[in-house]
Amino acid sequence: MNQQHDSTAPDEKATALLTIDHVRAAAARIAGQVVETPMLHSQTLSKITGADVWLKFENLQFTAAYKERGALNALLQLAEEQRARGVIAASAGNHSQGLSYHGTRLNVPVTIVMPKTTPTVKVMQTESVGGMVEQFGETFDEAYAHARKLERERGLTFVHPFDHPHVAAGQGTVALEMLEAKPDLDCLVVPIGGGGLMSGMATVAKALNPEIEMVGVQAKLFPSMYAHLRGEDMACGGDTLAEGIAVKAPGAFTSQVIAELVDEVLLVDEPTLEHAVSLLLQIEKTVVEGAGAAGLAAILDNPERFAGRKVGLVLCGGNIDTRLLANVLLRDLVRSGRMARLRITLQDRPGALFRVMGVFDAHNVNILEIHHQRIFTSLPAKGLFTEIECEARDANQMRGLVAALRDKGYSVEEVAVD
Repeated sequence: MNQQHDSTAPDEKATALLTIDHVRAAAARIAGQVVETPMLHSQTLSKITGADVWLKFENLQFTAAYKERGALNALLQLAEEQRARGVIAASAGNHSQGLSYHGTRLNVPVTIVMPKTTPTVKVMQTESVGGMVEQFGETFDEAYAHARKLERERGLTFVHPFDHPHVAAGQGTVALEMLEAKPDLDCLVVPIGGGGLMSGMATVAKALNPEIEMVGVQAKLFPSMYAHLRGEDMACGGDTLAEGIAVKAPGAFTSQVIAELVDEVLLVDEPTLEHAVSLLLQIEKTVVEGAGAAGLAAILDNPERFAGRKVGLVLCGGNIDTRLLANVLLRDLVRSGRMARLRITLQDRPGALFRVMGVFDAHNVNILEIHHQRIFTSLPAKGLFTEIECEARDANQMRGLVAALRDKGYSVEEVAVD
């Protein structure tokens, strides 16, 4: 196996290098070494979206992401000399953990190059499963270039996170399991970053059922595959919640497979990604990262397109920072109208705040925090405004509180979340 081969040559047909037989061989190769994750029907999400929603819980892998499958399939096809020398990859995400975990388990030395800007928690997670982390550069591109340099200097084998048939074949085992559990699915909605997961899954799905629809999903901030397929030049960049699919340049090999087998790629915005992460935690009691919620976000954004259809979604990863998750949940409460920050203008005199509290009490709205502002305001010296963070049962109860405050003559402004 030449793992340094990252993409197909011009005269090679990508779909000949990745077939359902390759994926079946990968499934046999990795059997018993990765988790065969549950595939479950979601009654509540089906009711909310109008689609018949089935969820594949890849966030329950040991490293909490499907990336283990492709990494392991690639490792198991290395020659003994390659295993002895070791492998290298550039990754600050799930690929680094999957490769490190299975490489260590198989006694294959694993070096991961990460940008210096990588959060410490990701470095620690990779090292905790046996990877040797070297940090270089400020961006992923700089880390990637350095990893390829070390590959040559040290005689290591580079394992690409997505742009190789062996990796994509491993990822395609997700679709084998999904369609074995639910053969009559008529649509699979799959997140796309570099395209490894989608190319593997589309290869399986279209071979088993040529009529099945394959729909890809990307974050609007990183529409790289979307733009590539349309022949457009679109900006890629920004702080997306779906950093797992925040890829500026899709794979050369995977792009060819996706161009031939995928029916459509949809884009989703950040508020919808946040809402999807929140819904999955609230309804399914499962933690997913932004990329893992992208499929649900696409359905939430396009309910008419998926109405009444049997849709399979891959919850492809669950590695999300706990502080970020807390922010996402609280922001979603604000957008749903259950939590608000109300800026109320008052006169600076005894009893003013007490009278406002009476309105909150009458409407049974819980006060979380109060902040008075007398100095940094354009109000007259005898005026002030108070910001009150509060929580209601639902949006209607919150609207009732605001209307009552305004009826009593208070100036009330709701501080919005973008």
